[in-house]
Amino acid sequence: MKKTLITLFVLAFAFSKADEGMWMPQLIKAMQGDMKKNGFKLTADQIYSINKSSMKDAVAIFGGGCTAEAISAEGLILTNHHCGFSSIAALSSVGKDYLKDGFFAMKREEEIPCKGLTVAFIKRIEDVTTRVFSSLKESYSDTQKDSAITAVVKTIEREAMQGNHYQAFVRPFYYGNEYYLFVSEVFTDVRLVGAPPENIGKFGGETDNWVWPRHNADFSVFRIYAGADNKPADYSDKNIPYRPFWHFPISLKGTQPGDFTMVYGFPGRTQEYLTSFAVDLLMNQQDPIRVSLREKRLSVMEEDMKANDTVRLQYVSRYANVANAYKKWKGEMIGLNKSNAVAKKQKLESEFIIALKDNPTKMARYNEVLLQMQKLYADYAPLSRQYDYFTECLLGVDGIRMAGGYMNVFSELRKKQAGQENKFAEAYKNATPAIPFKNYNKRTDQRLFESMLGIYVKEISREQMPYLLDSMLTAHNGNVSSLANWLYENSSFVDNQKAKLMQSGFEQNAKLYERDPFYRLASAIYQHYQKGVVPQVNYFERQISALQKEFMQGLRETVKTRKFYPDANGTLRVAYGKVEGYKGKDGVEFGYYTTLDGLVEKNSTGEEDFEVQKRLLELHAQKDYGVYADKNGQLRTAFIASNHTTGGNSGSPVLNGNGELIGTNFDRNWEGTMSDVMYNVSFCRNIVLDIRFTLWIIDKYAGAGYLLKEMTIRK
Repeated sequence: MKKTLITLFVLAFAFSKADEGMWMPQLIKAMQGDMKKNGFKLTADQIYSINKSSMKDAVAIFGGGCTAEAISAEGLILTNHHCGFSSIAALSSVGKDYLKDGFFAMKREEEIPCKGLTVAFIKRIEDVTTRVFSSLKESYSDTQKDSAITAVVKTIEREAMQGNHYQAFVRPFYYGNEYYLFVSEVFTDVRLVGAPPENIGKFGGETDNWVWPRHNADFSVFRIYAGADNKPADYSDKNIPYRPFWHFPISLKGTQPGDFTMVYGFPGRTQEYLTSFAVDLLMNQQDPIRVSLREKRLSVMEEDMKANDTVRLQYVSRYANVANAYKKWKGEMIGLNKSNAVAKKQKLESEFIIALKDNPTKMARYNEVLLQMQKLYADYAPLSRQYDYFTECLLGVDGIRMAGGYMNVFSELRKKQAGQENKFAEAYKNATPAIPFKNYNKRTDQRLFESMLGIYVKEISREQMPYLLDSMLTAHNGNVSSLANWLYENSSFVDNQKAKLMQSGFEQNAKLYERDPFYRLASAIYQHYQKGVVPQVNYFERQISALQKEFMQGLRETVKTRKFYPDANGTLRVAYGKVEGYKGKDGVEFGYYTTLDGLVEKNSTGEEDFEVQKRLLELHAQKDYGVYADKNGQLRTAFIASNHTTGGNSGSPVLNGNGELIGTNFDRNWEGTMSDVMYNVSFCRNIVLDIRFTLWIIDKYAGAGYLLKEMTIRK
């Protein structure tokens, strides 16, 4: 009986299939045999090498949270349209709307510098676990351990940057059981080369977001510029195109079911090893609250954006960010429920404890770990609810968030006025760009305030509210609209005209502005949560993290039949799988690719999200697909595969077995978003923009075929 149970556990935790996992590239040699069985034809050294150029030298962190890849020897990089979205929006105006109309430079002099945009390549990765843990003593408390780890991590990062131009950061892995150093080269002169119009790059809008089948050309093209020494340099017209140490060749062969695929990029965050208690909280409390609040915010913004083009440009980027997480969380709930995730986690936890039967001491300890986790999550749930209504409800209002940002300004000013050491100038400089608000509409923000506060009052008891908010509501007889009107009419912080006047004499009139009703409310909200809720949330999360670390260690020590990949944490990873469709709802089966014909069919419905430029429809009618067509004469737009991806993988290169670029990763299917918590090989799919559709748009639609001449294209 014991052997049978242990065997069941081993099978449950069987060796990860090719489809699942986000593997660290410097350790990929352990997976090379399995990769070759699935169709990979190159070597581990060609994926990652410190001593010679390799694929890692062509994969970059794009901006703050996406991936891009080098596709030419002259600094040309490819990423998603939604990754370049904020940079394109920042370059746009009502007169030159590069989002709406698209943009392609017809020569290098026309490429537009993107202020504040960075692109970074990883130079090396180093295991520093031993050094980090050598700073700890048995007698240390948890707080002392955290302080010691923080100190040694900062030392390691500082040493890695001494005497060179590189940046460095250390990240924990396996919930703090291991630590790795990443050394990167960061480029700051990045210029927009091309992007399709928004209704092509984002074809399908929020209707199709997180959904398969897809037909949007979700790409944008940028170029990295460097100094004459090929090293990072601030923007200058004397800079030259960066010469990457590796760039991906492009294949026009297309894909077939079962073909090997590999995604190389910077996945943001996954939580594959959460306990059943954590998944239960996520599925049945956190995701539902966050989804309902974001749905309401989106409806308010959408109504105002449709009514006014200026408001549309002001809120378009913010709307996309809010909508992206909203729909992702909604799909996550569907997938986890469909997979019976909590029951599966409970089963694995039971089998884990049984597998330790030959070691009573360990068995008792890990049983206690799970019992402690259960109690902690039960106690944490009410606090998590309060915190979500703070971050997703109250902080969903720009006025609250921006006015609250002045708390530090007033604090530092009081120090200055008292003749004490202070950082007032720095604090004021950091806060000032927010006022007057660049992308802000007073009427829209007031409507958001009324909507969010209305929900907050219904869901949060008066005893749990900030005292000042309760008092203000009482003064207005509980009427949220009345309170909103009074605040927005009598505050300098939520009115751009008054805000301009405030800037001119801020320091002299600081006492007056500190009594501003909106500032008083915003600061009261922040203080209430930062002092009363956030410390408790942090306490529980520290306790949970410590137990999760121990649980993770137990799994790795006990289950020797599986190679455990670390959760995603924004660092360079390799995922591999195969091209394949999947079964959706009962009686629904999805194919593995889409074509331009499907885009035109959606357009014919007349729905707003499926509007598209007439030129694209004209080109479709002509069927001039050239070398980009498949063997049936169709132009494929996208395909799906079983690669394990998440946020941050947007823009990642998708490669075939020869290491050739066949597409750009840009999304997952809706129910497949559950893969952040639990991967299900039967229906978790990543969605890929077919590289042939990208090239066709650049060449045939935009007339920028000259760019293809600097790419390595294999027919």
